[in-house]
Amino acid sequence: MIEIDFNHKMAAHCETGTVQALLNHSGLDISEAMVFGIAGGIFFGYFESSNFPFPTFIVRNKPGSIRTNISKRLGVKWNSRKFKSSQAGEAALDELIKKKIPTAAQVDFYYMEYMPGWIRVHINVHFVNIIGLNETQYLISDSYHPKKALLDKTTFTKARFVGGHMAPKGFLFYPVTIPENIDFEKAIRKGIKKAAHDMTRLPVPFIGIKGIRKFAKKVTGWPELARDIDHLSHEIMKINVLLEDQGTGGAGFRFLYATFLQQASQKLNDPQLETMSKRMMEIGDNWRNISYFAAKIGKNRDLGKERLNELSGMINDMADREEAFFSELYKMVK
Repeated sequence: MIEIDFNHKMAAHCETGTVQALLNHSGLDISEAMVFGIAGGIFFGYFESSNFPFPTFIVRNKPGSIRTNISKRLGVKWNSRKFKSSQAGEAALDELIKKKIPTAAQVDFYYMEYMPGWIRVHINVHFVNIIGLNETQYLISDSYHPKKALLDKTTFTKARFVGGHMAPKGFLFYPVTIPENIDFEKAIRKGIKKAAHDMTRLPVPFIGIKGIRKFAKKVTGWPELARDIDHLSHEIMKINVLLEDQGTGGAGFRFLYATFLQQASQKLNDPQLETMSKRMMEIGDNWRNISYFAAKIGKNRDLGKERLNELSGMINDMADREEAFFSELYKMVK
């Protein structure tokens, strides 16, 4: 077994945790929350399209943008590759591990067989670090798993080369250059400004605060889109899953962003950011109330007009709160 000396730890989210672990391994002392905030990871979008079986929403920026935004704001240079064939992709990964270079890969989460079967779903934007190998297995550092795990090479290669939406195409990346002197104050302010701008100022009706308001308006019409009460129940309960369970660290990344603002306050010696951190924690608590309420009414099949109007009102209240919050945050770093 070839094994790289790599500090494995769990994280709130797979992409931020993977990027943080690689940066830490390369000597950059940075937290997961700081990675998330500098990369402008907080977001909201409500999507309905013929490509989706049912409307859905997202609470973070596009998968892959954490790495690219860290590159823009910290000056970190990454080596990244995609492959046309699984044979070439496996050979390239093996060569990197033999050179003792820990490497991140984009995979379909379903094939991570070291995870419990009941949580494994097909999603092509899971990120893990590969830190070792033998003739038949890879040693994986997955930020969702409490310890390093072995996975059959055939299974892992399949996870890297599945088809479908956002197919990984064998995508690998690792850092090659990290600047010795990083202007964290500038990077933090740029990350905050970008996130606040995208939440409040993009002229798109389904993005940012506009997206939250659209979600609030549309959710009352979900019964018309559902096949039956069981289908509607499933979709309403999925609100809880998207906010709490899909690698968000809770409350749709709002708790993670609050931690970033608290750390930014210390780094910049700015007490205003400490205050904003506390406000974001309160916003996170309210998103959590929404997720629990959705889980409750979905489970109980209590999905009449009155309950959905109540859910809509809670979501609309969050739009008001986040609009005030991000508008003020934008002015602080403008």
